[in-house]
Amino acid sequence: MTLKERISGGDRFARSIGVELTEVREGYARAELTVREDHLNAAGACQGGVYYTLADLAFAAVANSHGIMTLGISNTITFMQSAHLGDRLIAECTEQIDHYKLPYCEIKVRNQEGALLACMTGLGYRQKKEFPFEGLM
Repeated sequence: MTLKERISGGDRFARSIGVELTEVREGYARAELTVREDHLNAAGACQGGVYYTLADLAFAAVANSHGIMTLGISNTITFMQSAHLGDRLIAECTEQIDHYKLPYCEIKVRNQEGALLACMTGLGYRQKKEFPFEGLM
């Protein structure tokens, strides 16, 4: 099983809202989804938890791309603009610090036109446990 399959298949919530992990490399991942009606809040804009879940799945792929079980311990998200029904959201996560215990990543969420909608930072905790997979994609 590849890392992409393990992360995508293992996160049932992300899968249930339509998040797709579309690219995984060591230190980089991309996740996407199309905003559906059930993603909208009372104001008619995309609910913040959708952005967070999208970014978090990309973070999980990057944090675990070294084959060591890594869990998120701190994340901060800032919303810049709203997404609306039918928008395609793209989260790109890049590892900034590959620390043996506390890796740090930055995630940017953009729409199909490249507009920056949200930024998230993620801090992980690497356990003393392998996270086996056969290839990234």
